[in-house]
Amino acid sequence: MSNQLELRHFTYFLAVAEELHFRKAAEKLFISQPGLSRQIKQMEEILETQLFERDKKKVSLTPAGHFLKKEVSYVLNHLTNVERQLKLLGEGNRGELRIGFLGSAMQEVVPNLLLKIRDTYPGVKTSLEELSNTAQVEAVLNDSLDIGFVRLARVPNTLEMKQIYKDTFSLVLPERYPILTREFEGMHQFADDDFILFSQDYSPLYYDTIMSICQDAGFKPKISHKSVHAHTIFKLVENHLGIAIVPTALQNGFQMRVKFIELKNIPQRAELSVIWKKEQKNPVLKNCLDLLLDGKY
Repeated sequence: MSNQLELRHFTYFLAVAEELHFRKAAEKLFISQPGLSRQIKQMEEILETQLFERDKKKVSLTPAGHFLKKEVSYVLNHLTNVERQLKLLGEGNRGELRIGFLGSAMQEVVPNLLLKIRDTYPGVKTSLEELSNTAQVEAVLNDSLDIGFVRLARVPNTLEMKQIYKDTFSLVLPERYPILTREFEGMHQFADDDFILFSQDYSPLYYDTIMSICQDAGFKPKISHKSVHAHTIFKLVENHLGIAIVPTALQNGFQMRVKFIELKNIPQRAELSVIWKKEQKNPVLKNCLDLLLDGKY
């Protein structure tokens, strides 16, 4: 038996760590379950460390396993990115930019960036993934995304963050809600309504900002529903299940029976930022960031 770890060991380990099920991991890897078990056992013997707790009902990671999963994810993502970049370079392309985003960024910021990249660097391919703030930070840190568009107050010090767009907030009401825009005096008029918010886990900064808007108006909102999708929030408002406050840009692109009142006279603003890794090695990132940060949004 070899006493050297090989790349296959880490690939097998990550499959089991993600599935927490040896049979499912073996099917994913197209190998036999006994063979996979032997590879993991060999890996643990070489490392002299137990990576998984096993019993008849479940498989779970040990503390060492949790640590290794995070490190292996980073390494394999980086290797996959290198392989992808080399392939694109070999085909005569310049590379690929992997972009994470919140739904509101797709209203204007991301489409504008994609058009600029297409026109300026036609050899650059782009891929998009809609993720929560937290998931984007994690993905940029482990090199599975190059940049992310987030609403956060701060990020880990290994990341850069630059504000690129500031928007007002708008109140979202059912189309036949008994108040007209000209009758709007302030948020205090809605103290008795149920509110529908983006989930706090999805966007803590947004959640806290909405709470502060209501607190400034003298009340704590009654939260009836939470969601991570604007379409769901608007649908709930449309069906008179509550009202909402969203970044004003989100009113574009949705044809629903709701109306918007822009909250121009409050200090709070919806701030969108771009994040990227300080030590990012993707060769196309700098050019694309220059296009983004020099733009007028």
